[in-house]
Amino acid sequence: MSDKKIKVALVGQPNVGKSMLINSISNARLHVGNFTGVTVDKTEVMFEYDGFDFNVVDLPGTYAFTDYSIEERVTHEFLTNESYDLIINVLDSTNMEKNLQLTAELMTMSKKMVIALNMSDEAEKEGIEINTAYLSQLLGIPCVSVSAAEKKGLEPLMKAVIDVHLSPFQEQKLIFSEAVEEEIVLIADYLDKHRFKASITNRNIAINLLQQEKKTYRTLHDNPIWTELQPMLIEADRHISLHHDSDDIKEIFAEEYLSFNRGIIAEAVRIKSKASEQKTTTEKIDSVLIHPIFGIPIFLFFMWGLFQLTFEIGSIPMDWIDAFFGWLGGAVGATIANDEVRSLIVDGVIAGVGAVVLFIPNIVILFVGIALLEATGYMSRVAFLLDGFFHKFGLHGQSFIPLVTGFGCSIPAYMSARILKNDRDRLLTLFVIGFMSCGARLPVYVLFTGAFFGPEMAGNVLFGIYILGAIIGLIAAKALKMTAFKGIDEPFVMEMPKYRLPSVKLVWHTVLTKTMMYLKKAGTFIAAASLLVWFLSTYPKSALLDQEYAQKIETAATEQEAKKYENALAEAQLSQSFLGRIGHAIEPVFTPLGFDWKMAVALQTGLAAKEVVVSTIGVLYSLGSDATEEDNSLIRAINSHIPFASAVAFIVVIMTYLPCLAASVVFTREAGGIKYFGYLFLFTTIVAYSLAFIAYHVALWLS
Repeated sequence: MSDKKIKVALVGQPNVGKSMLINSISNARLHVGNFTGVTVDKTEVMFEYDGFDFNVVDLPGTYAFTDYSIEERVTHEFLTNESYDLIINVLDSTNMEKNLQLTAELMTMSKKMVIALNMSDEAEKEGIEINTAYLSQLLGIPCVSVSAAEKKGLEPLMKAVIDVHLSPFQEQKLIFSEAVEEEIVLIADYLDKHRFKASITNRNIAINLLQQEKKTYRTLHDNPIWTELQPMLIEADRHISLHHDSDDIKEIFAEEYLSFNRGIIAEAVRIKSKASEQKTTTEKIDSVLIHPIFGIPIFLFFMWGLFQLTFEIGSIPMDWIDAFFGWLGGAVGATIANDEVRSLIVDGVIAGVGAVVLFIPNIVILFVGIALLEATGYMSRVAFLLDGFFHKFGLHGQSFIPLVTGFGCSIPAYMSARILKNDRDRLLTLFVIGFMSCGARLPVYVLFTGAFFGPEMAGNVLFGIYILGAIIGLIAAKALKMTAFKGIDEPFVMEMPKYRLPSVKLVWHTVLTKTMMYLKKAGTFIAAASLLVWFLSTYPKSALLDQEYAQKIETAATEQEAKKYENALAEAQLSQSFLGRIGHAIEPVFTPLGFDWKMAVALQTGLAAKEVVVSTIGVLYSLGSDATEEDNSLIRAINSHIPFASAVAFIVVIMTYLPCLAASVVFTREAGGIKYFGYLFLFTTIVAYSLAFIAYHVALWLS
């Protein structure tokens, strides 16, 4: 085909006016009817327009991209096997949600496409207003309002067809729910890694594989990569089925397409006239939960309630866990004669890991709350609700999904930013995800709020910390949007699934998976980090200090005085240890923030993993603690060793500085290079230090 010849496949559901449309454009005399199956065989029309020779193939009307009925088989066979330049997808403007089902399926073909919104005159009479420019942006496909009956919009349609034909293919914006997107990305990345090439994109191959499309399966089945791909597909099917509480993949994808279509309608279609039809249950709930005035306060109330539960209920088993690890340390320590080995096991491993495991109840409650909000379909509504608000800060509603995921863990949050197809918007979202406090920071927050506030206030303070972190993230996004990421906002469609009762199985799976990841970290990486912190804080030991304090302890008049000298010895030995030397070296940098060297060291270990901050504080401050076995709480040690203003500044740094090592690696990969990690390090360091400095001095002034 030369550039002067364009072969078009005319596709649409029955009764959308395809034949009348091509008849109006070409003055052909196709048979036009008002019932299914008028053009059972494909019909070709040839005509000349603006110097181009058009060959339009009018395909039978089909409700879905399948091959069940005769009409569907003819259309399916042509679109998958024949040669053509682009598709004109004709939609009935008065029945958009139903018609978009076929559009969404056509978008998996990686074919150039133009959408003709036919019957626009009828839509206008019915009070239906379609924002075609916005719809085009949402789908990544040019959309043109036309009326075949009144011959309106035909020239813009033909111009759009010619423009699309002459332009390179642009990937369209078909977006699924988070679980499906996660599996699509995994499969597409695998195909990219093995340099697999086909006539459609690897993303669309992944979609077809997940939909169990037979032709795609046949194509890949004989390829060597199938041996690794098949187990991935089995696991993907299990994962997706679990999130949809159904084993029928066709039913699942029908629901996915419907959710996508609802999101499109919610964004780009407005009905002026009052609908006389009965509202659905979903619409009734939405009228309250995504109300333009009350929607955001309701969401904030839900989040406030979640953090209240996180602290109030989570604090109950904390005493039991604390007591258990205190007993375990004593029991294990009693069986070890060697002082060095006993200190290694009790003060290093048990104290370090125990300090992290202590906060598992809080983590579980937070994960359960977020999983429930996601499973009911409410989180997608919040994304829609916050779209206008986010735009004021250079973000949009679609960014809400990775941002709220960041409250659980930054790693999947960075990965879920892939749903943002525009590189500038995706990078901007990646840069602010770290300001959303992940689950790993929760133990630090609970530790400090518990130390400085009573149980009746701690939940409110915890909620305030999370909200403050999100506000800082939004302000940072605005600053970046005005400087490094200037440009026009690009809209994206948001999934709008029906409300449903959360699946206990799904919530249990989500919470169990995330909790086990946390425990695995505590038992491996954090245990290793705790051992390293113990070693650096224990060695080298000074024999001179031992001799000096041994004499004082021996000659002490009372047991209380002897205990005081023992604690002073521990503090002195810690101060001249490897960790003490590092801490004293960097202490001047952190002095303006009110930090002692121990707090400075804890922040550095937090670069490896935020949970290690708690275990580091546990190791460092317990060495000089006066706590007895009945009062062996790290919370009391924090309260007695750290001033309130310093604690406020410390929390601000934890909220805003660089994410953990694992998350930083994922960020670097998702952003596209090590230079972006350098930018993130500089950006977060400047923000954290500046805000902590302000917070410290404000807290000093207030106190």
